[in-house]
Amino acid sequence: MTALRLAMSAEEYEEQARNGEPEKGRWSMDQQLLAGITDSLHQIEYILVRANSDGKGPKPKRPEPMRRPGVGGPKKPDKLTTGQAERLFQLINGGAA
Repeated sequence: MTALRLAMSAEEYEEQARNGEPEKGRWSMDQQLLAGITDSLHQIEYILVRANSDGKGPKPKRPEPMRRPGVGGPKKPDKLTTGQAERLFQLINGGAA
């Protein structure tokens, strides 16, 4: 891998760093463990900030895990259709069944 990086120009290396897709590559066990440690540290930092905030300001977003090989990006939630929204409104207002 080092030989491949050394063969790249500075512009190519910068482009790969900016737009790389780690989920399409292979990681060693060390890289997997480091990603897990990084995710854990981000979670601890998030919990620490939430626990020590007074609740008046904006809440920090929960950290997303590092992208790993073979795993796609975060899923976007499905949008509620108009029909689903109307049905939900009926159920909330006592119109069960």
